[in-house]
Amino acid sequence: MIIIKLGGSIITDKTDYRKFNKDVVARLCKEIKESGQKVIIVHGAGSFGHIISKRFKLNEGYVDDAQIPAVAQVCYDTRDLSSMIIKELIDAGIPAISIPPGSAFYMEDRILRIEDESVIRMMVEKGLMPVMFGDVVQDKNLGFAICSGDQITELLAKMFDVERVIFVSDIDGLFDSDPKTDPNAELLSKIDKDTLSAVNTDISVDDVTGGVRGKIETMLDMCSKERDCILVNGMVEGRLLSLLKGEDVICTRAEGE
Repeated sequence: MIIIKLGGSIITDKTDYRKFNKDVVARLCKEIKESGQKVIIVHGAGSFGHIISKRFKLNEGYVDDAQIPAVAQVCYDTRDLSSMIIKELIDAGIPAISIPPGSAFYMEDRILRIEDESVIRMMVEKGLMPVMFGDVVQDKNLGFAICSGDQITELLAKMFDVERVIFVSDIDGLFDSDPKTDPNAELLSKIDKDTLSAVNTDISVDDVTGGVRGKIETMLDMCSKERDCILVNGMVEGRLLSLLKGEDVICTRAEGE
């Protein structure tokens, strides 16, 4: 089984509130279908979640009642985004079902927990594709907190026998500096924890879930001799499909211990 994490940077314009990249998502869904692989999809919240979450400091937990309407709005927006992605998956011939994280998970000091895995497991066993996403989730100690798509991806990798985790973003992989601002940035085809410590991974848009560094740290925690973790550019047509077919593509592979 393969887990595919569709990053918020590729499914939305993270600088423009609620801007959905429909054409890109539709193409990626077709590539997933064409690959014939058994996958679970997780997607980010992008501009449907990060902008309001950062403005009202939702990841800090409950501070005052002024945050409550913002929590409701973010939950509405992320579910709306997930519905748009589900439509593209179904149109591509994939039997996908959206699972709001708040209905399946809870948090304790921002650590993601699940009490009952059976519903998600039954879906997978029947050939349905559960689709989960970054969202605001109730936190037993903080009141609420941001549950990132990367956290969900890591939890699902522990639940299932996952051979590969693919993070789909809008860059070719991890660079030694920001390729959007530095023309001399060099792609790192492989990375480990020592390499990451020397890399500049500053982000330039509103992101409350750790940005590129958090993603690579998650990849390094998840990968092993039995499991690949890869960061690939989904903006390049056919690259995700080629990767799913086992072909060599431009990307960054995380090397675990």
